[in-house]
Amino acid sequence: MSSAIPVMWMRGGTSKGGYFLADDLPADQGERDRLLLRIMGSPDVRQIDGMGGADPLTSKVAVIRPSQRPGIDVDYLFLQVFVDRPIVSDGQNCGNILAGVGPFALERGLVKPLDGETQVRIFLENTQQTAVVRVSTPGRTVEYEGETRLDGVPGTAAGVRIEFRDTMGSTCGALLPTGNVTDVIDGISVTLIDNGMPCVIIRAADLGISGHEAPAELEADKKLRTALEAIRLKAGPLMKLGDVSDRPVPKMTLVSPSRSGASVSTRTFIPHRCHKSIGVFGAVSVATACLLPGAVGSDIAVLPSGDKKVVTIDHPSGILDLSVRIGEAGFESAAVISTARKLMDGTVFT
Repeated sequence: MSSAIPVMWMRGGTSKGGYFLADDLPADQGERDRLLLRIMGSPDVRQIDGMGGADPLTSKVAVIRPSQRPGIDVDYLFLQVFVDRPIVSDGQNCGNILAGVGPFALERGLVKPLDGETQVRIFLENTQQTAVVRVSTPGRTVEYEGETRLDGVPGTAAGVRIEFRDTMGSTCGALLPTGNVTDVIDGISVTLIDNGMPCVIIRAADLGISGHEAPAELEADKKLRTALEAIRLKAGPLMKLGDVSDRPVPKMTLVSPSRSGASVSTRTFIPHRCHKSIGVFGAVSVATACLLPGAVGSDIAVLPSGDKKVVTIDHPSGILDLSVRIGEAGFESAAVISTARKLMDGTVFT
């Protein structure tokens, strides 16, 4: 007999997925993961028997609960449901899905809305970090319509401001897990960095491409994908991640000079499909590499002066702006304006 599970389906940034209250899912992790695979329709490249959209960017889950931590409103666990394999991973954050956590918490009554704008303080369970999200709430109601345009998303919506403060080494234990600004893997110079998302930064030119190819063209390049996966598997242990064969991290980001006037151009594998845009946390890691003297990308990026820098990341769907603050001790915080939209609120059947 089918079970009905309460869920809200939302677009967060350039991703979308199911947002669940923790109490509505099984407490046992194995049972929970089997349920989510069933809900998404995985493993199946079309996810035809579930809610997933046959793409890693649309096969995502947020699990939210009221927080018992001082100064925190809600705890957020991100889960990546693999499309073609029976895997549910909590090995990474998702800054795009994070954009919907504040609105969801307000919609579910976990946070009391203020008239005008409401701040939601979120603990990211995956990496033990915090983020502060500001949501438009005129009349104490979540507002989804607005004039903020997000490249990779049609139309406009209300802006959701997200600030990250303690992202360095969130997964790997250090901003530079190897202690080196650059390392060499398979003869290629790379920067292994973790500022919210473990990433391997590589110059596109070092792999014989321009870095401006369409995602479909890069995915079809078997030689490129083989080379990237070989580097990724060797980078995993170096980044204190162990065997990453079945893990969605590290992400592989190819950087090149921007042709549109942005700070830097990117193409990111997540890790086996080429991202049609760029993840928020991945963008923070890329921006940090660009600001780090000697790192891969720092020789390519065009950056403004001053402590507070706006780093513009060129990606296949447009440009993402990041406000990055640098202090005497280095990176202090990063902020991005994203958007979210409630798509469906009801029950999903298993």
